[in-house]
Amino acid sequence: MSRVAQRYAAALADVVLEHKESQPVGAGLSAFLQGWQESPDLRNVLLSPGVSYEAKHVLLDKLGEAMQLAPTALNFIHVVLQHRRLEALPEIRNEFEEELRRRLGMALAEVSSAAEMNEQEKSELQSALEKLTGKRIEANYRVDAGLIGGAMVRIGSTIYDGSVRERLNRLQTRLEAGA
Repeated sequence: MSRVAQRYAAALADVVLEHKESQPVGAGLSAFLQGWQESPDLRNVLLSPGVSYEAKHVLLDKLGEAMQLAPTALNFIHVVLQHRRLEALPEIRNEFEEELRRRLGMALAEVSSAAEMNEQEKSELQSALEKLTGKRIEANYRVDAGLIGGAMVRIGSTIYDGSVRERLNRLQTRLEAGA
């Protein structure tokens, strides 16, 4: 994570929170980046020193209109383009999302479970994680066939391992220590 990405993300978070428009801006950045990643021609034009800033500006305006980007998202992309930082936009967007979560008292949890969790299990786990962290939790769920049972949760750099495999490993360690 670069300081440049952090500075841009913090500045965008300031504007977004002041105007209470985090969803449209985040969605707009994601939509633009999807097009950016899928179109080598778009990247070549916007990164080319041979194309004038004015031509790039017009292109961005037309793209913004076609994609129905929130004005704040489009203005931010213009600022990033003007400062020749478009290559950093994916990292800036990731930092922006993390900065918003932090400021809003939220955390992102990556949950891996042995089987698909039903809505009640998800709700109970989310409540437990919110009590544990003191933050609102935004969770992404996935099934991991490598787990025997239970679940493993990653929040930031912290891992909460409630999998059967981990429990068996702890039991084995205790048995070996007692033998």
